[in-house]
Amino acid sequence: MAHGKLGGDLHQQRGTAENFGLDAARYDRTRPRYPDGLVTRVVRECPGRELLNVGAGTGIEARQFQAAGCTVLGVEPDPRMAEFARTHGTETEIARFEEWDAADRRFDGLVSGQAWHWVDPVAGAAKAASVLRPAGRFAAFWNVAEPPAEIREAFRKIYDEVVPDALAARAYRTPAPPSPHTTSESPLLTKTVEGIRRTDGFGEPEQWRFAWRHVYSTDAWLDQLPTQGDHGQFEPGKLERVLTEVGAAIDARGGSFEMRYTAVAVTATRSVL
Repeated sequence: MAHGKLGGDLHQQRGTAENFGLDAARYDRTRPRYPDGLVTRVVRECPGRELLNVGAGTGIEARQFQAAGCTVLGVEPDPRMAEFARTHGTETEIARFEEWDAADRRFDGLVSGQAWHWVDPVAGAAKAASVLRPAGRFAAFWNVAEPPAEIREAFRKIYDEVVPDALAARAYRTPAPPSPHTTSESPLLTKTVEGIRRTDGFGEPEQWRFAWRHVYSTDAWLDQLPTQGDHGQFEPGKLERVLTEVGAAIDARGGSFEMRYTAVAVTATRSVL
């Protein structure tokens, strides 16, 4: 999960992503979905309904696009995640996207939810251009989360003390953005935009934003936490301490909190040759 400022160069840390499949069912159960407005706009902007889902994971966004009338093929490097997606209705092939064999198949759209940062931004954009039909739509998107200020500060203190080098610790140390629009300056989004611009075959990239909110109980947040970032790489004792102290922090503030999300999409249209 992204908190406030999104990071860059994560495609060089793919070992972190490979931990998500350790508990694919938990990942699928607890990870936030994407707002209907984002799904609707992507579908509307594609020239047809055949989509490729890069970094399909357990099929969270694939199922949302299928419900909107699309056919979706997933590409996912983790066999455990791919198997979960398959058993829940999404055809999925196992490969890293940069190395995936498209076998001359072409698609009306390429979507990637909470996953494009694991793809090399330049090689990935070039591969995307090669598999999209003319006027096909590229859309990589992320849920950017911003908790209430006092919850954020409580979490920061916990991570700084227990796992100061963790991705979450670094994220919570980053000053909270004054508005969702500051995410346009994030390294992750910047690298995605630059990757598209360095690739022949796309028009000028755009950014779309969709604000939404979700209330988490203590139990719901703790259920999701092991699926976030590099939590799966924590020493067991440190993970247990994080879970205990984060739970106590939420309980001390009434046992729930409202998370503000902004779904941010970087999108571009495949040039008509």
